[in-house]
Amino acid sequence: MDWQQKSRKLLENEKQHDFDWLQKLNRSIAYIESHLDGTVDYSEAAKIAVCSVYHYQRFFSYIAEIPLSEYIRRRRLTLAAFELQSSDSKVIDIALKYGYDTPEAFSRAFKNMHDVAPTSARNRRVLLKAYPRISFNISIKGDTEMKYRVEECESLEMYGVEAEICTIDNQNFTTVPEFWKTCRTDGTMDKIREASNLEANVPLHAAIYNCTNMANSYMIGYFSPPSGSPKDFTTLSIPASTWAIFPTEPLSMAEAAEQAGIMWKRIFIEWFATSGYQLAPNVPEMELHYNKGNGQFVTEIWIPVEKKK
Repeated sequence: MDWQQKSRKLLENEKQHDFDWLQKLNRSIAYIESHLDGTVDYSEAAKIAVCSVYHYQRFFSYIAEIPLSEYIRRRRLTLAAFELQSSDSKVIDIALKYGYDTPEAFSRAFKNMHDVAPTSARNRRVLLKAYPRISFNISIKGDTEMKYRVEECESLEMYGVEAEICTIDNQNFTTVPEFWKTCRTDGTMDKIREASNLEANVPLHAAIYNCTNMANSYMIGYFSPPSGSPKDFTTLSIPASTWAIFPTEPLSMAEAAEQAGIMWKRIFIEWFATSGYQLAPNVPEMELHYNKGNGQFVTEIWIPVEKKK
Protein backbone atom coordinates (compact mmCIF):
# COMPACT_ATOMS: atom_id res chain seq x y z
CA MET A 1 0.00 0.00 0.00
CA ASP A 2 1.58 3.31 -1.10
CA TRP A 3 1.45 6.52 0.94
CA GLN A 4 -1.55 7.88 -1.00
CA GLN A 5 -3.59 4.76 -0.25
CA LYS A 6 -2.53 4.91 3.40
CA SER A 7 -3.57 8.56 3.59
CA ARG A 8 -6.96 7.81 2.04
CA LYS A 9 -7.47 4.89 4.43
CA LEU A 10 -6.58 7.03 7.44
CA LEU A 11 -8.96 9.77 6.31
CA GLU A 12 -11.76 7.24 5.77
CA ASN A 13 -11.22 5.82 9.26
CA GLU A 14 -11.32 9.29 10.83
CA LYS A 15 -14.51 10.16 8.95
CA GLN A 16 -16.15 6.90 10.05
CA HIS A 17 -15.10 7.56 13.65
CA ASP A 18 -16.60 11.08 13.51
CA PHE A 19 -19.80 9.67 11.99
CA ASP A 20 -20.17 7.01 14.69
CA TRP A 21 -19.53 9.59 17.40
CA LEU A 22 -22.09 12.03 16.02
CA GLN A 23 -24.62 9.22 15.52
CA LYS A 24 -24.45 8.34 19.21
CA LEU A 25 -24.92 11.96 20.23
CA ASN A 26 -27.86 12.46 17.90
CA ARG A 27 -29.48 9.24 19.11
CA SER A 28 -29.23 10.57 22.66
CA ILE A 29 -30.99 13.75 21.54
CA ALA A 30 -33.70 11.64 19.85
CA TYR A 31 -34.24 9.88 23.18
CA ILE A 32 -34.55 13.23 25.01
CA GLU A 33 -36.96 14.61 22.43
CA SER A 34 -39.19 11.52 22.66
CA HIS A 35 -39.47 11.94 26.43
CA LEU A 36 -40.09 15.68 26.73
CA ASP A 37 -43.70 14.96 27.69
CA GLY A 38 -42.57 12.56 30.42
CA THR A 39 -39.42 11.79 32.36
CA VAL A 40 -36.04 12.38 30.75
CA ASP A 41 -33.59 9.95 32.31
CA TYR A 42 -30.13 11.53 32.10
CA SER A 43 -28.47 8.18 32.70
CA GLU A 44 -30.27 6.69 29.68
CA ALA A 45 -29.24 9.61 27.44
CA ALA A 46 -25.64 9.23 28.62
CA LYS A 47 -25.76 5.47 28.06
CA ILE A 48 -26.85 6.02 24.46
CA ALA A 49 -23.94 8.45 24.00
CA VAL A 50 -21.61 5.89 25.65
CA CYS A 51 -20.34 8.06 28.48
CA SER A 52 -21.09 8.88 32.11
CA VAL A 53 -23.91 11.24 33.09
CA TYR A 54 -21.36 13.73 34.41
CA HIS A 55 -19.38 13.85 31.19
CA TYR A 56 -22.51 13.82 29.04
CA GLN A 57 -23.81 16.94 30.77
CA ARG A 58 -20.42 18.63 30.54
CA PHE A 59 -19.97 17.66 26.90
CA PHE A 60 -23.48 18.86 26.05
CA SER A 61 -22.96 22.27 27.67
CA TYR A 62 -19.61 22.71 25.87
CA ILE A 63 -21.18 22.10 22.46
CA ALA A 64 -24.64 23.62 22.91
CA GLU A 65 -23.34 26.42 25.19
CA ILE A 66 -26.31 25.92 27.50
CA PRO A 67 -26.81 23.34 30.26
CA LEU A 68 -28.71 20.17 29.36
CA SER A 69 -31.44 21.03 31.88
CA GLU A 70 -31.92 24.44 30.23
CA TYR A 71 -32.19 22.85 26.78
CA ILE A 72 -34.88 20.48 28.07
CA ARG A 73 -36.73 23.36 29.75
CA ARG A 74 -36.71 25.46 26.56
CA ARG A 75 -37.84 22.57 24.39
CA ARG A 76 -40.69 21.68 26.74
CA LEU A 77 -41.92 25.27 26.85
CA THR A 78 -41.62 25.47 23.05
CA LEU A 79 -43.81 22.38 22.65
CA ALA A 80 -46.21 23.69 25.29
CA ALA A 81 -46.66 26.90 23.28
CA PHE A 82 -47.35 24.92 20.10
CA GLU A 83 -49.95 22.85 21.95
CA LEU A 84 -51.66 25.88 23.47
CA GLN A 85 -52.13 27.34 19.99
CA SER A 86 -53.15 24.14 18.24
CA SER A 87 -55.42 22.40 20.78
CA ASP A 88 -58.17 23.00 23.31
CA SER A 89 -56.26 21.23 26.09
CA LYS A 90 -56.51 22.81 29.52
CA VAL A 91 -53.52 24.77 30.77
CA ILE A 92 -53.23 22.49 33.82
CA ASP A 93 -53.11 19.41 31.58
CA ILE A 94 -50.37 20.93 29.42
CA ALA A 95 -48.47 22.01 32.54
CA LEU A 96 -48.53 18.48 33.95
CA LYS A 97 -47.62 16.98 30.60
CA TYR A 98 -44.43 19.01 30.41
CA GLY A 99 -43.26 18.47 33.96
CA TYR A 100 -44.88 21.26 36.01
CA ASP A 101 -46.76 20.29 39.16
CA THR A 102 -48.92 23.42 39.36
CA PRO A 103 -50.40 25.94 36.91
CA GLU A 104 -48.58 28.68 38.85
CA ALA A 105 -45.15 27.14 38.32
CA PHE A 106 -45.93 26.54 34.65
CA SER A 107 -47.22 30.08 34.21
CA ARG A 108 -44.06 31.60 35.73
CA ALA A 109 -41.75 29.50 33.57
CA PHE A 110 -43.84 30.12 30.45
CA LYS A 111 -43.90 33.89 31.00
CA ASN A 112 -40.16 34.01 31.68
CA MET A 113 -39.49 32.45 28.31
CA HIS A 114 -42.30 33.77 26.10
CA ASP A 115 -43.03 37.10 27.85
CA VAL A 116 -46.74 36.28 27.90
CA ALA A 117 -48.99 34.16 30.10
CA PRO A 118 -50.08 30.71 28.84
CA THR A 119 -53.68 31.85 28.40
CA SER A 120 -52.52 34.72 26.16
CA ALA A 121 -50.60 32.28 23.96
CA ARG A 122 -53.87 31.00 22.52
CA ASN A 123 -54.11 34.26 20.60
CA ARG A 124 -52.45 33.44 17.27
CA ARG A 125 -51.22 37.00 16.86
CA VAL A 126 -49.12 36.82 20.03
CA LEU A 127 -45.37 36.70 19.49
CA LEU A 128 -43.86 33.54 20.99
CA LYS A 129 -40.37 32.03 21.08
CA ALA A 130 -39.44 28.65 19.63
CA TYR A 131 -36.21 26.83 20.42
CA PRO A 132 -35.57 24.19 17.75
CA ARG A 133 -34.34 20.69 18.39
CA ILE A 134 -30.57 20.55 18.54
CA SER A 135 -28.65 18.43 16.06
CA PHE A 136 -24.97 17.60 16.42
CA ASN A 137 -23.14 18.21 13.19
CA ILE A 138 -19.64 19.19 14.21
CA SER A 139 -16.92 19.96 11.71
CA ILE A 140 -13.43 19.51 13.10
CA LYS A 141 -11.55 22.03 10.96
CA GLY A 142 -8.11 21.40 12.40
CA ASP A 143 -7.04 24.96 11.57
CA THR A 144 -6.02 25.68 15.18
CA GLU A 145 -3.45 23.29 16.56
CA MET A 146 -3.75 21.52 19.91
CA LYS A 147 -0.48 20.54 21.52
CA TYR A 148 -0.65 17.37 23.58
CA ARG A 149 1.37 14.39 24.69
CA VAL A 150 0.37 10.97 26.02
CA GLU A 151 2.25 9.61 29.03
CA GLU A 152 2.14 6.57 31.26
CA CYS A 153 2.56 7.60 34.89
CA GLU A 154 2.96 5.70 38.12
CA SER A 155 0.50 6.23 40.96
CA LEU A 156 0.50 9.68 42.54
CA GLU A 157 -0.75 11.23 45.74
CA MET A 158 -2.01 14.76 46.34
CA TYR A 159 -2.89 16.55 49.53
CA GLY A 160 -4.89 19.71 50.02
CA VAL A 161 -8.39 20.96 50.73
CA GLU A 162 -11.51 19.83 48.92
CA ALA A 163 -15.00 21.11 48.26
CA GLU A 164 -18.13 19.53 46.89
CA ILE A 165 -18.94 21.44 43.71
CA CYS A 166 -22.46 21.40 42.29
CA THR A 167 -22.43 20.96 38.52
CA ILE A 168 -26.14 21.47 37.90
CA ASP A 169 -26.71 24.22 35.32
CA ASN A 170 -22.93 24.79 35.13
CA GLN A 171 -22.77 26.21 38.65
CA ASN A 172 -19.19 24.93 38.83
CA PHE A 173 -18.09 27.67 36.43
CA THR A 174 -18.69 30.20 39.20
CA THR A 175 -18.14 28.15 42.37
CA VAL A 176 -14.67 26.85 41.41
CA PRO A 177 -13.19 30.38 40.95
CA GLU A 178 -14.87 31.37 44.21
CA PHE A 179 -13.24 28.37 45.96
CA TRP A 180 -9.82 29.44 44.68
CA LYS A 181 -10.43 33.01 45.83
CA THR A 182 -11.49 31.88 49.31
CA CYS A 183 -8.45 29.62 49.72
CA ARG A 184 -6.20 32.46 48.59
CA THR A 185 -7.64 35.10 50.91
CA ASP A 186 -8.12 33.00 54.06
CA GLY A 187 -4.53 31.71 54.08
CA THR A 188 -5.33 28.10 53.12
CA MET A 189 -3.05 28.19 50.07
CA ASP A 190 -0.17 29.47 52.22
CA LYS A 191 -0.69 26.58 54.65
CA ILE A 192 -0.60 24.05 51.79
CA ARG A 193 2.72 25.49 50.60
CA GLU A 194 4.17 25.66 54.11
CA ALA A 195 3.36 21.97 54.66
CA SER A 196 5.85 21.04 51.91
CA ASN A 197 8.22 23.99 52.34
CA LEU A 198 7.21 25.44 49.00
CA GLU A 199 8.10 29.00 48.08
CA ALA A 200 5.32 31.57 47.91
CA ASN A 201 5.51 31.81 44.10
CA VAL A 202 4.92 28.08 43.53
CA PRO A 203 1.43 27.61 42.01
CA LEU A 204 -0.83 24.94 43.44
CA HIS A 205 -2.62 22.26 41.46
CA ALA A 206 -6.22 21.04 41.22
CA ALA A 207 -7.98 17.69 40.85
CA ILE A 208 -11.55 16.77 39.90
CA TYR A 209 -12.93 13.43 41.11
CA ASN A 210 -15.96 11.58 42.54
CA CYS A 211 -17.99 12.86 39.61
CA THR A 212 -21.76 12.28 39.67
CA ASN A 213 -24.60 13.68 37.60
CA MET A 214 -25.01 16.56 40.07
CA ALA A 215 -21.63 17.28 41.66
CA ASN A 216 -17.95 16.47 41.95
CA SER A 217 -15.17 16.77 44.48
CA TYR A 218 -12.60 19.46 43.74
CA MET A 219 -9.21 19.63 45.45
CA ILE A 220 -6.73 22.49 45.57
CA GLY A 221 -3.38 21.15 46.67
CA TYR A 222 0.02 19.79 45.77
CA PHE A 223 1.75 16.47 45.26
CA SER A 224 2.66 14.72 48.49
CA PRO A 225 6.37 14.61 49.41
CA PRO A 226 8.18 11.22 49.72
CA SER A 227 7.57 11.33 53.48
CA GLY A 228 3.82 11.23 52.88
CA SER A 229 0.94 13.69 52.96
CA PRO A 230 1.12 16.36 55.67
CA LYS A 231 -1.39 16.09 58.49
CA ASP A 232 -4.62 18.08 58.64
CA PHE A 233 -5.19 17.89 54.89
CA THR A 234 -7.32 15.69 52.65
CA THR A 235 -5.32 13.03 50.79
CA LEU A 236 -6.14 11.92 47.24
CA SER A 237 -4.66 8.73 45.78
CA ILE A 238 -4.34 8.73 41.99
CA PRO A 239 -3.76 5.31 40.38
CA ALA A 240 -1.17 4.57 37.70
CA SER A 241 -2.79 5.75 34.47
CA THR A 242 -2.37 6.81 30.88
CA TRP A 243 -2.72 10.56 30.55
CA ALA A 244 -3.40 12.89 27.65
CA ILE A 245 -1.68 16.12 28.67
CA PHE A 246 -2.53 19.49 27.11
CA PRO A 247 -0.23 22.44 27.94
CA THR A 248 -0.98 26.11 27.40
CA GLU A 249 1.63 28.47 26.01
CA PRO A 250 3.69 30.45 28.57
CA LEU A 251 1.39 33.35 29.41
CA SER A 252 0.42 35.65 32.23
CA MET A 253 -1.52 33.91 35.00
CA ALA A 254 -4.84 35.39 33.85
CA GLU A 255 -4.16 34.56 30.18
CA ALA A 256 -3.09 30.98 31.02
CA ALA A 257 -6.31 30.49 33.01
CA GLU A 258 -8.39 31.83 30.11
CA GLN A 259 -6.61 29.60 27.58
CA ALA A 260 -7.08 26.58 29.86
CA GLY A 261 -10.83 27.27 29.99
CA ILE A 262 -10.98 27.25 26.19
CA MET A 263 -8.81 24.14 26.05
CA TRP A 264 -11.15 22.15 28.32
CA LYS A 265 -13.92 22.66 25.78
CA ARG A 266 -11.73 21.85 22.79
CA ILE A 267 -10.52 18.62 24.39
CA PHE A 268 -14.04 17.26 24.70
CA ILE A 269 -15.46 18.73 21.50
CA GLU A 270 -12.52 18.27 19.13
CA TRP A 271 -9.73 16.06 20.50
CA PHE A 272 -11.81 13.14 21.76
CA ALA A 273 -13.77 13.14 18.49
CA THR A 274 -10.79 11.95 16.44
CA SER A 275 -8.14 10.74 18.88
CA GLY A 276 -9.20 7.11 19.27
CA TYR A 277 -9.16 7.57 23.04
CA GLN A 278 -11.95 7.74 25.60
CA LEU A 279 -12.04 8.86 29.20
CA ALA A 280 -10.71 6.32 31.66
CA PRO A 281 -13.27 5.75 34.43
CA ASN A 282 -12.72 6.39 38.13
CA VAL A 283 -9.51 8.39 37.72
CA PRO A 284 -9.29 12.08 38.69
CA GLU A 285 -8.69 14.77 36.11
CA MET A 286 -5.99 17.27 37.01
CA GLU A 287 -5.02 20.83 36.24
CA LEU A 288 -1.36 21.50 37.01
CA HIS A 289 0.11 25.00 37.17
CA TYR A 290 3.75 26.02 36.75
CA ASN A 291 5.57 29.31 37.26
CA LYS A 292 8.08 29.74 34.42
CA GLY A 293 9.44 33.04 35.74
CA ASN A 294 9.30 36.55 34.30
CA GLY A 295 5.55 36.65 34.90
CA GLN A 296 4.96 33.61 32.68
CA PHE A 297 2.80 30.64 33.70
CA VAL A 298 1.88 27.35 32.06
CA THR A 299 -1.21 25.27 32.81
CA GLU A 300 -1.34 21.58 31.92
CA ILE A 301 -4.66 19.76 31.74
CA TRP A 302 -4.23 16.06 32.54
CA ILE A 303 -7.03 13.80 31.29
CA PRO A 304 -6.99 10.05 32.11
CA VAL A 305 -7.58 8.10 28.90
CA GLU A 306 -7.77 4.60 27.49
CA LYS A 307 -7.94 3.31 23.94
CA LYS A 308 -11.42 2.88 22.55
CA LYS A 309 -12.44 -0.74 22.20
